[in-house]
Amino acid sequence: MDAYILHSGFDGLKFTIQTDIPPALRAELASAKEHAKTTHSDCIIELGPIKLSITSKGARGFTANTGDHGAVWLFQDPEDRIPNNPGITVDFRAFGLATGGLEGAEQHFRDCMTAFGIPYVETQLRVARADFAVDFLAPWFEPDRQALVVPPGTKVTEYTGVDETATVSSGGRVTGLRAGAIANRQIAIYDKRAEVIQSNKLGWLTIWNAARKVSGHPPIDLSDRNTSQVWRFEMRLGSKQLRNKFELRNWDDIRSAIGDAFTDSTRRMRYCEPTHDSNRARWPLHSLWRLYESVIANDLMVNCCGLLPSNVISANRAAKMRELDAMLCGVFVSRAAISGVQADDFEEFMDAHVAALMRLSDEHATKLEERIAKANARYRLND
Repeated sequence: MDAYILHSGFDGLKFTIQTDIPPALRAELASAKEHAKTTHSDCIIELGPIKLSITSKGARGFTANTGDHGAVWLFQDPEDRIPNNPGITVDFRAFGLATGGLEGAEQHFRDCMTAFGIPYVETQLRVARADFAVDFLAPWFEPDRQALVVPPGTKVTEYTGVDETATVSSGGRVTGLRAGAIANRQIAIYDKRAEVIQSNKLGWLTIWNAARKVSGHPPIDLSDRNTSQVWRFEMRLGSKQLRNKFELRNWDDIRSAIGDAFTDSTRRMRYCEPTHDSNRARWPLHSLWRLYESVIANDLMVNCCGLLPSNVISANRAAKMRELDAMLCGVFVSRAAISGVQADDFEEFMDAHVAALMRLSDEHATKLEERIAKANARYRLND
């Protein structure tokens, strides 16, 4: 059965910045927030070429945005800070990502930070979330929650008894599936046509019809579901994947390896064709999931380095262990020579000397747990 790709690209991207807004910006935001409270409407201020719309929200900070093609900005009030929270959070809008991609988002970020007068360095950036979506025109498709194959123990928002998936339905028709946790990785398959109609986000229809025009097909008529049913396949990655596993932090990291993170996730959470095989891991991939994987491989090819940070860490650890083992062997040989031990007695000497070393360790002034923790901190070779 045919399926047409109407759109593919990033649908979400969120960064935090470990810094505070300067006093001048804080004063302007505070004034605008008070005005928004008084007038019960957003207050727009101009900062260089950037128009910033400030709302009355934000109990201990300021909530603002730079439009549907920009981003939502959350600024902590440096005079009433929430401990351990980042000073700035920027959440890029879907339409901006759909039309400008990563390059447009990065340029918008840098333009805004300059206009806001906020000094920062790249090491203060932390990527918190990234979503990649593909929209399929596939009226014949309907999600089947049994077809989702996810790792054991996957966190979900709602339990339905099959693979810990969240199911959204309308009457007898399933309109969406979701599995996983947003802080880690989450897969979502849902009726994008219904969302566009309900939320009146007709900008997506413009994007879809532009793709239809390029391919020589007629525009989509949303009034006819049988010919305009659009399903969105979306993978969402949170900080546990982006930062902890793939060690992505700033824009350079995202450009270099975000493709690796999404490719890895599509292999761990997938949509399949159920068979009679009791081993779900052997189920063949659904045709739409194969398309989704191929789009990620193609679109994010330039954002791949082909190597997991954990591979580098494992190699470094193995090299360090070989180095320390060689040092230990050399020390034992020297100790044996000083003790007058002959080569034939070396193995017996080593076995006997281990007990002496354990007694020496037990007599040490610092507890063994503390010494091991200190060594871990020094080498930092843990995954």
